[in-house]
Amino acid sequence: MCSKQIACTAAQHRTGARIKLLTNAESNARGRQTRERIMTAARAILEDEGFEALTMSALAARTGITRRGVYSHFESRAQVIADLFDHIAASEGLEASVARVWESPNAVLALDEWARHLARYHPRVIAVDRAVNRIRHLDADAEQHWKRVRKAKLANCRRLAEWLKREKQLASHWTVESATDMLYALISSDVIEALLDDRRWSRDALAEGLSTLLRSTFVPSSDARR
Repeated sequence: MCSKQIACTAAQHRTGARIKLLTNAESNARGRQTRERIMTAARAILEDEGFEALTMSALAARTGITRRGVYSHFESRAQVIADLFDHIAASEGLEASVARVWESPNAVLALDEWARHLARYHPRVIAVDRAVNRIRHLDADAEQHWKRVRKAKLANCRRLAEWLKREKQLASHWTVESATDMLYALISSDVIEALLDDRRWSRDALAEGLSTLLRSTFVPSSDARR
């Protein structure tokens, strides 16, 4: 084979490789878009119809994808629900919202930012929270989702309590453990929903009210007024 033929063959191989890479990239992009559609549909079903309505058939009907197509992305309903936490967290900006808490210059100001985080993030996920809590004792998949969310919430609450304790800003009648539990209880959808929906508070008013409550509850009185 002459050098010209060798060069031509090499060029063809390179072109073929580039086409294959582009094809794979397009296929991966379509796959991600399809998974996103399924996740969006899963959340909508939870909010509109309740947890028990979330089935692979319902996802297929909601997305216009065949059941086989849904199963090609998620092997089971349990996997859909397991991935739902990450989907909701990403779509609602959980990581960025919580990051602002940990970027605070001190623990007391972190409490204020925690209040703002609760006011801006949690109202957007109340419908899903309600759907999961209503059925979790009867549905193993819902229970697993609830446990994962609880673990993440408790970890953040403990981190706040430990920060307050480390800076000597945790009132003496609290331990890290009891402060963690109380911070966790105050995340309850009942509290947030009662103020926003029943009492018609704005989110700004909710953030301010929660901030006042957290400071007066957890911080020694002389420091809470700062």
